[in-house]
Amino acid sequence: MDYIEWFAERLSKLRIQRGISARDMSLSLGQSEGYINKIENRRMVPSLHGFIYICEYLKITPQEFFDTSSADPRGTNELLAELKKLTPAQTEHVLQIVKDLTEK
Repeated sequence: MDYIEWFAERLSKLRIQRGISARDMSLSLGQSEGYINKIENRRMVPSLHGFIYICEYLKITPQEFFDTSSADPRGTNELLAELKKLTPAQTEHVLQIVKDLTEK
């Protein structure tokens, strides 16, 4: 497996899901305007600190960045936060709806 390629594609996918340009993200991270573009084009890899800042910017943990079982970790986090506010009966209703959606 080419981990550099995987990393670049994962970053690109997560960034695009949020509707953020590579340039805006680079500048928001305090980097040159081509920083994210260089990572996504496999010309460089971020330092550990850079990776942590990228995750913070995307509002995900490093673990969530590498967890490909969730296509949208930020959305999953938001959903879980809202689910925690529900009563047990409401949670059961939502669970049934999700099960119905995933069975199709």
